[in-house]
Amino acid sequence: MFGSSPGRRGASGRKSCAKRCLRGHSVVATARDAEAVLEAYPKKPAGLLAVTADVTSQEQLQAAVDAGLAEFGRIDVVVNNAGYGLVGAVEEVSDKAARDLFDVNVFGVLNTLRATLPTLRAQRSGCVLNIGSVGGFATAPGTGLYGATKFALEGISEALHGELAPLGVRVIIVEPGGFRTDFLNGASLHVQPASISDYDAGAGPTRAALAANDGRQPGDPAKGATAIVDVAEAGEPPLRLQLGADAVERVEAKLDLVRRELDQWRLVALSTSF
Repeated sequence: MFGSSPGRRGASGRKSCAKRCLRGHSVVATARDAEAVLEAYPKKPAGLLAVTADVTSQEQLQAAVDAGLAEFGRIDVVVNNAGYGLVGAVEEVSDKAARDLFDVNVFGVLNTLRATLPTLRAQRSGCVLNIGSVGGFATAPGTGLYGATKFALEGISEALHGELAPLGVRVIIVEPGGFRTDFLNGASLHVQPASISDYDAGAGPTRAALAANDGRQPGDPAKGATAIVDVAEAGEPPLRLQLGADAVERVEAKLDLVRRELDQWRLVALSTSF
């Protein structure tokens, strides 16, 4: 999806939605079928351009960018929101399932960046919003491959931040916890069969928890969207933005663990120098 401020414009990916041409922004909303966007917003808001584009297709993404530039003249915000979840112990996930997941969650982001960054660099301004997950900072048994795609997004975003900052382009990675969207239903969450009984104790609880939590997530999507727009408009936005009390708790627990282990094994770490 590409978005923009009043008098400015912006773009995004495969499962993106044009939530609202908010605060005077114009939005190029991309989806695998643009009709899905138009059906969701039958009273098409002013400033909304729906374009068919699958993030696995570099050609479709470039065509979406060209359409957005023709309609609005520039792109100011790129939102990489395309992606889906995958549940299964690492050994249980098939090669095809893993590759398909990376094609969308990681290579789809790279495709979108290749299509949009030339415009942002030429403008010497703009913002890239990569929608990650708290699972990309602290993953859990049963979600290792999904977490791996979001860990990859963290690495890409961190490097991209340093590469684009001298050009006036900002990068923000959003790390949401559980939000009450359709992410946990069959449309967005793929579940690999529990084929190895040895992993019942490790991955089993995560499978059960995700299934039971569908529709009960603590996060309010409207409040989350507002927070994302706010941070995109901030003068000095953070590199990482956690959303939700559950996300904050998991990040704090991971930081505490890393600090404890670093302190515990510091002498071993330092003993390896010449």
